Amino acid sequence: MTDLLQLLIAGLATGAIYALAAIGFTLLWQTSQTINFAQGEFVMVPAFFALAAMRLLGLPFLAALVLAILLSMLLLGVVFRYAVVGPLIQRGVLPLVISTIALSILLKEAVKDFYSAEALPFPPLLPDAPVSFAGVVVSQAQLGVLAVALLVIVLLQWFLAGTRTGRQMQATAQNPSVALILGVPVQRMILYTFLINAALAAVASLLISPIYLAKFSNGETLGLVAFVAAIVGGFNQVRGAIAGGLLIGVLDNLAAAYLSTAYRQAIPLVLLVLIILFRPQGLLGRREERSI
Repeated sequence: MTDLLQLLIAGLATGAIYALAAIGFTLLWQTSQTINFAQGEFVMVPAFFALAAMRLLGLPFLAALVLAILLSMLLLGVVFRYAVVGPLIQRGVLPLVISTIALSILLKEAVKDFYSAEALPFPPLLPDAPVSFAGVVVSQAQLGVLAVALLVIVLLQWFLAGTRTGRQMQATAQNPSVALILGVPVQRMILYTFLINAALAAVASLLISPIYLAKFSNGETLGLVAFVAAIVGGFNQVRGAIAGGLLIGVLDNLAAAYLSTAYRQAIPLVLLVLIILFRPQGLLGRREERSI
């Protein structure tokens, strides 16, 4: 029983990181019908921003983390919105999808060629010392990752539901034409969505890099799992992305412990197939129709 609880806590910690990346998929789709297949690389790059800030600029760790988040919001939020999505969104979904795939390749190869092709250690937010309670032993790092990720998710939910700007963003997501008629600055709300996505990706990067190291190939797995988590939970619901990320994180850990690590990467894909077959709108998603 204690082993199961340890696996559940570790799975929730990993799943919370998946949820942060999956929320970005959902937010971008809701507000601008953008599917960002570079999302995995968006989670990979900020860790290298932080490492470069410490190595080249000599900044302390916390200052490097803040700079990495700000750079991510600028480059992966503002620049991505206006340099990639803006010119292509009117041309349809397919050109935009192809462009984000090309962007993912560009980011991955740029990190590999200009920084390092090796997996690099990343400083943890908390020490990896064990903590024991009721016979369950978990590390401080896992508890810290889970706490930070859940805090970010709670703050995001409060922002979307409890602030004027958040409600305007929700109105933009539900019906941008009506929101514009009602005086909502739709384009500004869409920009805010891209900024939030970049910030969430940066936080996910800084949380997951101490666990899996900072390496240029991290985005391949992270992007796939986050995309699957968004679909499993419901691509049109933020809460669905959260549920999908947590579920995949837990199942991933349980499969590795009780089945085999060889089946670990297959779990999200099997879950995706089952959801598409039996509940295509996702676990918490709603059915919707769009004209194309």
